Amino acid sequence: MSARQDEGEERSRAAGGCVLLVLAGAPVAAVWAASPEAGVLVVWVAGALLLWRAAHRRMSDSSATPPPGEGRPSCRECAGHTFVGVTPLAGQKGMLIYTSAPPDRPNHTHVHIVGEVTD
Repeated sequence: MSARQDEGEERSRAAGGCVLLVLAGAPVAAVWAASPEAGVLVVWVAGALLLWRAAHRRMSDSSATPPPGEGRPSCRECAGHTFVGVTPLAGQKGMLIYTSAPPDRPNHTHVHIVGEVTD
């Protein structure tokens, strides 16, 4: 065993997929050897079932936009501003973009980028 496996590193999902592909290939090869038409039918049915399963699979909530914290960030510049919204920062997990609009400048948006603390 390598040192990386000794440290408890999880095995790759791709490696698991390769093992499943080899294990599924043996029965398909046996059916194909018996009848090429049946082999083609088995491959099409398996593909259709996998496609249907992927299309009807529920998405996890882990990629959902995190809810904004209790309060929004504040600074001297944004006192009296109207809160516009909060958006996750693309590419930076846990970072949020808070936007607000000053009352005296209608075409201006004040922006804060804040790292949220996860519990």
